[in-house]
Amino acid sequence: MKRVILVRTAGPRNAGSVLRAAANFGPCELVLVRPEKPSILVHPDFEQMAHGVPDAAARTRVVSTLSEALADCTFSVGFTARARDHRELHDWRSIRADLTRRCARPEEKVALVFGNEETGLSVEETAPLSELVRIPTSDEHGSLNLAMAAGLVLATLYLDQPEVESVRHQNSVPLPGADRLFLIERLKETLGSIPWTQSARRDVLASIERVFGRSPLETRDARAWHLLARAFGNDKSPGDYGVVMDGAERAAEPLEQGP
Repeated sequence: MKRVILVRTAGPRNAGSVLRAAANFGPCELVLVRPEKPSILVHPDFEQMAHGVPDAAARTRVVSTLSEALADCTFSVGFTARARDHRELHDWRSIRADLTRRCARPEEKVALVFGNEETGLSVEETAPLSELVRIPTSDEHGSLNLAMAAGLVLATLYLDQPEVESVRHQNSVPLPGADRLFLIERLKETLGSIPWTQSARRDVLASIERVFGRSPLETRDARAWHLLARAFGNDKSPGDYGVVMDGAERAAEPLEQGP
């Protein structure tokens, strides 16, 4: 499953065009994070560009934070032309095959994240994303229109659909975003309480953010790390960190320790 997330979108025409592309090359969801125009979903330009999509406004969800948009996503990709925070910026051509396979798996929900038309994604907005990707262009013009970029990505993922792996390990369940956030906050509190030097504590907390925020994680990985946190005396639940988690199976509820 795919979810397009537009962060701080300014143009109702772009939002409408992306929704139409999502309908063309779905199944795909559209989520807007803090759009600049509160009336974006009832703007005539949005309705015009989303022409032909039934219940266009109702199919588009608006949220206030990126973490809310990523809460149930198992993998996320930010599309940007600029490298952020010394992170590797992948070429779209090198990552598209793996991303296509992920989108085809029913147990995965992949977030395709695009920033504001003028400023793109900020460092803070790229921090929780699994990968950063650039779409190569010719030397004549290096800037892609937002709707064009999203449409190109969605069309590629739709047209390149592979055969889904027929055999998946029964315990191989990707970790959703809210579960990942809870794990990060619990590990930061648990390991941050160790009497490090100030610089060591800063490095440890930053490493937890990077490694656990971006690495491919399964629910069984999270259970193991939650057991470690419990061994250190941290018995907190998601609500203690303000994390809302849905679903019957939660990585936040680790297996009981043996005798």
